[in-house]
Amino acid sequence: MKSNFFKKALLAASFGLLASGNVAADKLDDVLSKGKVRCGVVLDFPPMGFRDSNNNPVGMDVDMCADLAKAMNIEYEIVGLTWAERIPSLISGKVDVAIASSSDTLERAQTVGFTIPYMVFQFQALLSDKSEAASWEDLKDLNVGSAVGTTYESEFLKYKKENWEGAKGKYSSFQSENESFLAVSQGQVNAVIVTDTAAANVISSGKFKGVKLGPVAPFGADIVGMMTLRKEFGWINYLNLYINRQVRSGRFQELYGKWIGGTAPDMTVPGTYY
Repeated sequence: MKSNFFKKALLAASFGLLASGNVAADKLDDVLSKGKVRCGVVLDFPPMGFRDSNNNPVGMDVDMCADLAKAMNIEYEIVGLTWAERIPSLISGKVDVAIASSSDTLERAQTVGFTIPYMVFQFQALLSDKSEAASWEDLKDLNVGSAVGTTYESEFLKYKKENWEGAKGKYSSFQSENESFLAVSQGQVNAVIVTDTAAANVISSGKFKGVKLGPVAPFGADIVGMMTLRKEFGWINYLNLYINRQVRSGRFQELYGKWIGGTAPDMTVPGTYY
């Protein structure tokens, strides 16, 4: 009897909420009803996001957005962002999801919600071709920079503070990846910290002269996820399943081979479920 009573009470409460219109649609419902998903992508971060010769957004993050829209049978819109604009664009409602190579830091997770990983990077120095630095420790007395608001900026500054006290090297922030590449190319700094994929792309493109690959940072892997609003659990769950199916269908490897080359990295962490 008691069980039936509680079931009836729950059903009555549910009908009451529906009748009063208090059941709010979540972000997933909102995106489906609009028929378009707005993806925030950093477009000066090749090969993940950049503009082609016709000024069209292209790259792996752009293709991930296009595949998401196809899976949902809706359209998509690429919203170009800087690194610093990623979280504000979500809070303001400018984008529905940031597919923008965002490191899943605990600090960011206090403000936004993260999906499971969809990419893994390493941090690496991009050097002036006049530099004789052969190891990471050789950077401590050099002038080093990186794009402002990036995880590799914060990780480098943390490492510098903890390990290079009293070193002579200076640090410079740049507003974009391209500004940092230009700075090392022109000799304004001796090195900039970037991801391994960005460093390889700079070298292969030949766009920035006078640079070469430098040592890999001892920071460990940079695991990145998609970002959306923190309380949008239904949308996050959908995005998680989308990423999972991209990997298990082989599509993720296809995109990785197209934009980066080689075998896609393992996005699991030994000893954990995530």
